Amino acid sequence: MKRIVLILSVTALVSCGADGAPWRPSANVGLSVGTGGVSTSTNIGASNGTVSVGASF
Repeated sequence: MKRIVLILSVTALVSCGADGAPWRPSANVGLSVGTGGVSTSTNIGASNGTVSVGASF
């Protein structure tokens, strides 16, 4: 039982950002039309103020 309470406490602490800045998700979808046709782009990521991670598709 103590282990479950400890895990839930740590999860709550991490999710509220009390140990640091919370992670903010971000997303961007683009559509462009040109002479070569239509192209799309998608970017997703997350940032906590100091560190940013992302991926482009």
